[in-house]
Amino acid sequence: MEFLLTVAVIMLVIVASIIYAGIVITSQQTVKIIERLGKFHRIAQPGFSLRIPIFDRVAATLDLRVQSLEANLDTKSKDNVFVTAQVSTQYRIDPAQTAQAFYELSDPERQIQAYIADAIRSALPQMDLDEVFEKKDDVARNVQKNLADGMQGFGIIIVNTLITGIDPARDVKDAMNNINAAQRQRIAAQEIAEADRIKVVTRAQGEAERQKLEGKGIADQRQAIVDGLAASFKQLEEHGMDEQEVLNLLMLNQYMDTLQRLGEHGKASTIMLNGTPGAMSDLRQQVMEAIVGGKKFAQGE
Repeated sequence: MEFLLTVAVIMLVIVASIIYAGIVITSQQTVKIIERLGKFHRIAQPGFSLRIPIFDRVAATLDLRVQSLEANLDTKSKDNVFVTAQVSTQYRIDPAQTAQAFYELSDPERQIQAYIADAIRSALPQMDLDEVFEKKDDVARNVQKNLADGMQGFGIIIVNTLITGIDPARDVKDAMNNINAAQRQRIAAQEIAEADRIKVVTRAQGEAERQKLEGKGIADQRQAIVDGLAASFKQLEEHGMDEQEVLNLLMLNQYMDTLQRLGEHGKASTIMLNGTPGAMSDLRQQVMEAIVGGKKFAQGE
């Protein structure tokens, strides 16, 4: 009786082990490759499924999520500058071609890197270094297209390809920085020179305007003096004085005003004046001669 109970327990354990071995649990966003006697049999989708123990086995578990592959590739530009291109590629397995992705490629990442290297090393040597920086997005799109075409038959979908960096040699970067600094210094010098030019032009325009206004002021002052003298002549003639007497009186008045102003300003420079009574007569005579000479010159005599 005990023997039969022992055999029953053993058989139960064997059956449970066989059932447990036949259960296949597949996680979300993954699939399992099921082989039967070494040959591809089916794809186990996410969830619960069964297999025949001993005959069937799980050959691989494939992740269907988007994966990222980073690659650093050394090449040179058209102007013989060696650069390191940093390429980031996002890819995933096509759910409809999981068997091809597993059986056709022994190492998908190495295959993808080979296609990227071929595309990068074909494109960058056709461009100068400056053009490489300017058109890196165009190069990335070209790499993605070539990569997608090459991996299409292997069940790999290329989601995106980015060139995340172009890293020239250290001495080349220093030279580029120096060129950029020199260009900025030249622009700064041009701006400073333009500012100085504007200052000079503005100052000159202001000086010209000042001189113009000053000249107009002097002209207006002289016109006022002439008008005043003319009015004075007229008023004095009305009181019975002739031109000679009027001129003498006006010149004496101006002469005394001048002496008064010189005395009122203590900081005035020293001026030597003839203080004799005949000085006024000499000054008047000189002014009269100048007036007569000016009239003759104006009449062409």
